[in-house]
Amino acid sequence: MKAENFRRHRRLRRSDSMRAMVRETFLHKEDLIYPVFAVEENDVRREVPSMPGVFHFSLDHLNAEIKEVVELGIQSVIVFGVPNHKDAVGSEAYCETGIVQRAIKQIKDEFPELTVIADTCLCQYTDHGHCGVIEDGYVLNDESLELLTKTAISQAEAGADIIAPSNMMDGFVGAIRKGLDEAGFVDVPVMSYAVKFSSAFYGPFRDAAHSSPQFGDRKTYQMDPANRLDAIREAESDVEEGADFLMVKPALSYLDIIRELKDRFPLPMVAYNVSGEYSMIKAASQNGWLNEEEVVLEKLTSMKRAGADLIITYFAKDAARWLDK
Repeated sequence: MKAENFRRHRRLRRSDSMRAMVRETFLHKEDLIYPVFAVEENDVRREVPSMPGVFHFSLDHLNAEIKEVVELGIQSVIVFGVPNHKDAVGSEAYCETGIVQRAIKQIKDEFPELTVIADTCLCQYTDHGHCGVIEDGYVLNDESLELLTKTAISQAEAGADIIAPSNMMDGFVGAIRKGLDEAGFVDVPVMSYAVKFSSAFYGPFRDAAHSSPQFGDRKTYQMDPANRLDAIREAESDVEEGADFLMVKPALSYLDIIRELKDRFPLPMVAYNVSGEYSMIKAASQNGWLNEEEVVLEKLTSMKRAGADLIITYFAKDAARWLDK
């Protein structure tokens, strides 16, 4: 075959420096959001069994973890709480002395420059494990919105920089935005879990947050993994209701959704690299089946390439160290 009959794409791959010169997508430490689990006991730094390297922290150990995060150059964390007390309406979620509220205040007092995101949901605070008020085995939408709004306001009062509602009730962004504005938090943005699929990848997180449903499942409010147009409708509703960020969860199996939403809506796009995506890589790497560093960085870069501006990932600390190399 004569040279003029084909293009020589390999010319731009001949060396490390040449490949770096033409690289299109970059992963930065500033893109990473690190999840933190706060618990109410004392003297606790307890590894989550299904998530090697991820820990529960009591407040007396939390500052040491956050100090390491800040020193690594990670600029944002998202806080999840694991309360001791649960009830039918998740009252600890919106209690001013709840574990998340205390954790947020402590972090902001010690590390004011760090952006602290509050996960706003009820599932880990309810004794039934669902994300709202239950009646006859069904999650009530509008009644749940009232409690979620109270939760968001209490988190903003504690010092949260961003409210991230993850409940998937209809109208949750509008209700929370209205509540925050009326409470004087007009400058606190809403990072909407706009597209949250009913996924099998959440199992290890439910182990970490003690949030498994005690009956049924969450398919009446989380989205069918088969649906693309439903994702667009959900995101469009959240944009209309005042969302400041859009999130897709999980990330790895839904890169097509991330790209489509990024192309359609002019808002920062967040990908949640969820617990199941984390744990399966950890398990494979511990068995020597793959190179953890190479796989994780490739995976996170794929999320950026798909259109994510920010990535919530349990690999954030490791990724920050690898990027420094």
